[in-house]
Amino acid sequence: MTQPQGRQIHLCVVIGSTREGRFGPTVARWFVEQVEHAGAFDLAIIDLAQIEVPMEPLTSHEHAVDLRARIAAADALVIVTPEYNHSFPGTLKNAIDLAREEWFAKPVAFVSYGGMAGGLRAVEHLRLVFAELHAITIRDTVSFHNAHSSFDADGQPLDKHGSQEAATKMLRQLSWWARAHLAARTASPYPV
Repeated sequence: MTQPQGRQIHLCVVIGSTREGRFGPTVARWFVEQVEHAGAFDLAIIDLAQIEVPMEPLTSHEHAVDLRARIAAADALVIVTPEYNHSFPGTLKNAIDLAREEWFAKPVAFVSYGGMAGGLRAVEHLRLVFAELHAITIRDTVSFHNAHSSFDADGQPLDKHGSQEAATKMLRQLSWWARAHLAARTASPYPV
């Protein structure tokens, strides 16, 4: 049985920052517009600030069970992350750690933001975590350097062309990997 190539990819966007006054929703709103414009994805959003992320992977915790189910249902994921102290937020790590097999053989892409580094050091650390979870990380990312001054009052990047081009390229690669992995998982379960 092969995966229908015409069906939309179920893409889950995870907003990784939970701090008060966070900039993540601005970046995520813009990225969601890019996803909707691409038209190849069925979109779901997980905003970690809107759920209680338990510290331990309790199988009975309502939010942990829901989060695991949402990750399991995704064909591909995009993590929207800031950079805190040269890495990614602790709450994001807790959320990632609540699941294990649900991440296996899934492509994961990144939209990062921060200061001069644009969140790219956070992305590099996340790549190591997802390698351990048997996930494929997409090489190309979308990053916003000095993010607070890179967006206008309407929540749009000042460099609209460059940002859209980066998002389009990343989404094409994510779509390719998602379809390849869907076909492979349909043909044969991922070997653990």
